[in-house]
Amino acid sequence: MPESGTGVLILAAGKGTRMKSETPKVLLSLLDEPLLYYPMKSTDSPPFSSRAVVVGHGSGAVAEYLEKAWPGTDVVIQKEQLGTGHAVAVARDWIARFEHVLVIPGDVPLISKETFSMMHSRHVEGGEDCSFLVFEPTDPTGYGRVLDTDRGFRIVEEKDAMEHEKKCGRVNGGIYAFRTSVLLEQLDGIGRNNAQGEYYLTDIIHNLCSCENKVRMIMCSDPEEIEGVNDTVQLDRVSRILRRRILAGHMENGVKCVDSESVWVGPGVNIGEDVMLEPFVQVWGTSVIGRGSRLGSFSIVRNCLIGENVHLLGHVVIHDSAVMENARIGPFAFIRDGSEIMAGAFVGKFVEIKKSTIGEGSKVPHLAYIGDATVGIGTNIGAGTITCNFDGEKKNPTFIGDRCFVGSNTMLVAPVSIGDESYIAAGSVITKDVPSGSLAIGRARQKNIDGWVRRRKKPEEGGE
Repeated sequence: MPESGTGVLILAAGKGTRMKSETPKVLLSLLDEPLLYYPMKSTDSPPFSSRAVVVGHGSGAVAEYLEKAWPGTDVVIQKEQLGTGHAVAVARDWIARFEHVLVIPGDVPLISKETFSMMHSRHVEGGEDCSFLVFEPTDPTGYGRVLDTDRGFRIVEEKDAMEHEKKCGRVNGGIYAFRTSVLLEQLDGIGRNNAQGEYYLTDIIHNLCSCENKVRMIMCSDPEEIEGVNDTVQLDRVSRILRRRILAGHMENGVKCVDSESVWVGPGVNIGEDVMLEPFVQVWGTSVIGRGSRLGSFSIVRNCLIGENVHLLGHVVIHDSAVMENARIGPFAFIRDGSEIMAGAFVGKFVEIKKSTIGEGSKVPHLAYIGDATVGIGTNIGAGTITCNFDGEKKNPTFIGDRCFVGSNTMLVAPVSIGDESYIAAGSVITKDVPSGSLAIGRARQKNIDGWVRRRKKPEEGGE
């Protein structure tokens, strides 16, 4: 007996020849996420109970992505890509587990969770054997036309349509809900007598209507939702539509933009109220931006936690790190690899922070590299300071305590520890631990040679 509930079968086996890329089409980036992310995200909760993805071209890479990003997803391999009907047929055993199945393409990223839920509820509550989504685009070229027949509907692909049939403006969205028992009965009856020589899933619609099964056509009111991605031009178009929708949602919740046309925000980003995004800001991945923060122009934030009232002064790049409340960063700063900038800290211009913690209220104002380091509370790091963390074989840690003062142009040769309330003289090379409350000077003694310039001049230049 099949499980109660509805499974989701995502068709993602195509190569995407028109993309002219070695990357499988469903893994091409759309707002910093693979195309496949979007149908997965839109079907990751009830009423859908389980999902499988049919993979073909680049199956290893697609399966690896699914295992990492969507664990628990079943993978079905389609060794030969012989059409949508064939893709569903190779998943026959998986489909048989469910009472109903939703079949969707992996390259239609704009369909919302609400549209899928609406379609599913109408299908199940109406007791349908098959339901399919249709829409009316401004230009139907390239889409399969949905034609009326005396018993229901027939879908004719563009390459198989006659000229008068191409004038039909109602087209197939490629999204279907089936009663599983009915679908499995029909799969073996699909033929390949068409221009592509493929097994069309659409043929099942006509067969079911001919047999007087219950088939329902559901109109999608927003044609943009069914926008597919078959070439790079369409990828760009979909990207802009999706960017506009995401940003509009954030602005409805209180986010401010100086120039919304130049700002890019990914689908997994969470932004608090009263955040200001200046022109040409990018925020990606799972980033969270706290209330009242301001992201300066040309800043790029990826997979980061940005606390409340943080100010990125511009041209700041932050990856996989956290910046706590009231901190200031930039301009022209790079923070990466699990770094933490604590509350009220300041990381200034031309500073790189890598895998380090900058303590509460501490300052790294300019021209410094802090790597594999822990900096305590209220410490000042002078201009030109470098933690020399790599010894040629491994990275070594640097510990700088609370309320320290590190003079300009200091080299801290790790592993090394600087105690609380210590001072480091400018221009020092520190190779040994510094006890708390000490002054460390690690530089060569200055030597002045009187008269050296005069003696080195040649006689014709005015020398002796």
